Amino acid sequence: MKHAAEAFERKAPTGSELPSLISPAYENQPLLEAFSELRADVETLVTRFGGVLLRGFQVPSVDAFQQFAAAFGHPLLSYEFASTPRSAVSSGIYTSTEYPAHQHIPLHNEQAYTREWPMKIWFHCVTASPEGGETPIADSRAIYRRMPVEIRERFEPGILYVRNYGDFDVPWQQVFNTDDRAEVEAFCRRAGIRWEWKPDGDLRTKQLCQSMETHPVTGERVWFNQGHLFHVSNLQPEVRESLEELLDPEDMPRNVYFADGSPIDDAIFDEIRGVLDAETVIFPWQAGDVLMLDNMLVAHARTPFKGPRKVVVAMAEGHGNLANTTF
Repeated sequence: MKHAAEAFERKAPTGSELPSLISPAYENQPLLEAFSELRADVETLVTRFGGVLLRGFQVPSVDAFQQFAAAFGHPLLSYEFASTPRSAVSSGIYTSTEYPAHQHIPLHNEQAYTREWPMKIWFHCVTASPEGGETPIADSRAIYRRMPVEIRERFEPGILYVRNYGDFDVPWQQVFNTDDRAEVEAFCRRAGIRWEWKPDGDLRTKQLCQSMETHPVTGERVWFNQGHLFHVSNLQPEVRESLEELLDPEDMPRNVYFADGSPIDDAIFDEIRGVLDAETVIFPWQAGDVLMLDNMLVAHARTPFKGPRKVVVAMAEGHGNLANTTF
């Protein structure tokens, strides 16, 4: 095995060593065959740097990728309380977010808009797009350190996420994987989510979640939320204008507020997005690549692309802070 963060094309902030690169011991070494010799190094490097790119290994099928991810010892997780459309490929394996190819998906930690999230996430590039389609990543510890102190202090009590499911966003039946209102209410009750059934049968939820967290293993503080994705400033200007003409503020498909329910000015998220941009690491996919991230230590994104692209995802090792919820 060879480790060399400099051995592949990437753009990164000064001093970044993300992701650590692991190459096979010999050409086309099967990834599953290499697992026993790789495991200790992979786990050490993921904890230290936040992410490892396994490049040059033979990954003959999505099933082989699934077996590799599961071999780390935690059952693969289903995608619950979704915020974006995805499709299940096989048990525990999902397509990456199914947004149109021309759209950019900003940096985020998976399911950081909830109080439960996976600690580990894997990406497998089955088909690399001929143009674009990278999965940029960024160190959430570095984002936290770079974030202006006044923003950290204002966000310390948490962020309030408000979602309205239905015509303008993912239907609640798809988000909760059920048509049964009682099951939705049971999930919300357990997760500390306030819910409201509206007269038209659609659903509104509100949940106060973390904006920053402490990593349970390393003890480091990380920036850990999806406020910049849910805030109305993330909408295209013409889409935002149309929705604001059609809907009352409380009926916008999704939005975020300070913990006390007060609005967050667009300018704050402009600053936050600037910090995220400054910490972004980007590299082109190669078919067969497997990227393993610590989901708290590293955020991920997606660039627009042209042509065919297939990247599948697995998640494991659920973690959260439900004990701190007040319902």
